[in-house]
Amino acid sequence: MKKKNYLITLILGIFLSQSIIAAGQNQLQTEILNDSLTHLTATKDSLSSPVYEAQEVIIEEEQIRTQLENGMEFRFISLLRGLFGIIVILGLAFLFSTNRRAISWRLVGFGLLTQVVIAFAVLKVPLVQSVFEFLGRAFIKILDFSKIGGNFLFESFVTGNVEISLINFAFQILPTIIFFSALTSILFYYGIIQKIVYVLALFLTKVLRISGAESLSASGNIFVGQTEAPLLIKEYLPRMNKSEMMLVMVGGMATIAGGVLAIYIGLLGGTDPHEQMLFAKHLISASVMAAPGAVVAAKILVPQTEPIESEIKISKDKIGSNFLEALSNGTIQGLKLAANVAAMLLVFIALIAMLNYIFLKIGDWTTVNNLIVNLTNGQYDSLSLQFVLGYALAPLTWAMGVSSEDMTLMGQLLGEKTILNEMIAFISMKDYLDAGAFHDQKTVIMATYMLCGFANFSSIGIQLGGIGALAPGRRRMISQLGFRALIGGTIASLLSATFVGIILG
Repeated sequence: MKKKNYLITLILGIFLSQSIIAAGQNQLQTEILNDSLTHLTATKDSLSSPVYEAQEVIIEEEQIRTQLENGMEFRFISLLRGLFGIIVILGLAFLFSTNRRAISWRLVGFGLLTQVVIAFAVLKVPLVQSVFEFLGRAFIKILDFSKIGGNFLFESFVTGNVEISLINFAFQILPTIIFFSALTSILFYYGIIQKIVYVLALFLTKVLRISGAESLSASGNIFVGQTEAPLLIKEYLPRMNKSEMMLVMVGGMATIAGGVLAIYIGLLGGTDPHEQMLFAKHLISASVMAAPGAVVAAKILVPQTEPIESEIKISKDKIGSNFLEALSNGTIQGLKLAANVAAMLLVFIALIAMLNYIFLKIGDWTTVNNLIVNLTNGQYDSLSLQFVLGYALAPLTWAMGVSSEDMTLMGQLLGEKTILNEMIAFISMKDYLDAGAFHDQKTVIMATYMLCGFANFSSIGIQLGGIGALAPGRRRMISQLGFRALIGGTIASLLSATFVGIILG
């Protein structure tokens, strides 16, 4: 009975918080429109110009009245669809739970509330927006510094400029990984990252009542990758239970590493400073929101049933014995990661092309291609992996609050991220942005949050190798939890995207 009461309280709490947010937005919009309406009415009454000018004012007045009448309905429908999406997403986690009766709905409620608060603060609170914009500017500046290093390597001795043929992904984007990896190693060596992680971990431990090791790992994943964050809790890994290991794995799946985050800022923002700032702010916010989202997903999938150790103690292991060793180790790690990313993209993009060729031939033989063109009004011109993923996952993205015009694109991006990886999905998203394919700007922001995570099938192998090397005795457990960790990482990202969609309206 107590757990049922927690569940009811959770649903009512989310509904109330989102209703307050929506009401605040509606009130502000209504005040603005009412001011405009009052001004137009006064203008109409005092108008001494020809009739056609008065008619123009009357038309504009009617448009504003229509906006006032439809605004509340739109916000309320958006709120209901978003809440329906939250229930569907939590329902998926509940469906795959190993012990449904042991789920702590208090933890789930506070975790979701934390996500809501972060999303609202980033989107609506000027002070918090300024903080995230400052962080965004820092990432953009890092991109500029890496470009200076890249230009030194690739610029022509003749012209002094980087040749047009070298202005591509390999020579302009991948070097960012190397520089950011080296920079992260330096920050780690001096203990700066550890101090920030400790503060965030303390908050998660107090609010969500998870173990100190779990909170350290979840917080660490905001800044470093899924195989680096476990280094913070290396000594705890060999004795972790299933629920704790699940959170370590889900936290890695739900977030992205700082070096890769810098890549996506450059990829999506291009050379436009405004676009760079927009995506930098939302990508950083997505990484922060993913931490409580990962806790929620992990503790539904594999609830905690054993006593926890709340002590927060960061491993003393260092990346190097001095500054130069830390710098060189970070550079080498970054080089390996950049080479891995390049090889991965080559293989996966070639694989997509091969699969689409097979699908195209099947579509030709069965005349399905013509049906698809008519069914999608030309959005897809043949049977393809993108078409299959888009329509298979469209109902889920619609439930999240995505417009009907964009739900297949959103479904395709989610499918590409899960089956392939988030980088392929972000590249597809960039192509659609350049082509103006998105109908609603809200979809672009939601997609940014949804794709910001390592939740894909290849990450299961990465975690098995990375975390398994730190805790060989837990390798079998890691392999057993791999698929659920993938589900948990996806759920955390979907929760973030849905909450942001509700607040955007």
